Amino acid sequence: MLCLYVSKIPTFLYIHVQKNKKMKQILYLFLGIFLASCTSNTIYKKPKDLIPKDTMVLLLKDMYIANSARNYKDCNDNKRQDGYVHLVFDKYKIDSTRFTTSNIYYTSKYQEYETILKEVKKELDTLIKEKRKEYNISDKKDLRELELKEEFLKK
Repeated sequence: MLCLYVSKIPTFLYIHVQKNKKMKQILYLFLGIFLASCTSNTIYKKPKDLIPKDTMVLLLKDMYIANSARNYKDCNDNKRQDGYVHLVFDKYKIDSTRFTTSNIYYTSKYQEYETILKEVKKELDTLIKEKRKEYNISDKKDLRELELKEEFLKK
């Protein structure tokens, strides 16, 4: 019984709106306001202590390296639980709140953030190429063999 009652409400509303022009205009007004309020073009104000773009590129590069190093075990087969991110903050002499406010600002301007991330990727790719050249590594198979040799020598 309730399903029948609920299913008749939209039909009733549709018929009522079709008959009444004023109701139709109000419906379009509310629909327009609803669609206009759904845009998420929120751009935050520039913080006073904004990290410059070039520093942000280097900072993000080091943060990616620090976060990836968290997954590797040390010589005692223990994973480092607290990570290395705090060391990155110490290196650049910033705190986490300054990084967070700068990161929020740059992410609200997604085109700028996209260029920053492309620069970070380029920096990481050049670092990988340098390390591969340094260790004469041509592919992932050679890299795994090098890791196995290092593990064997540690024991």
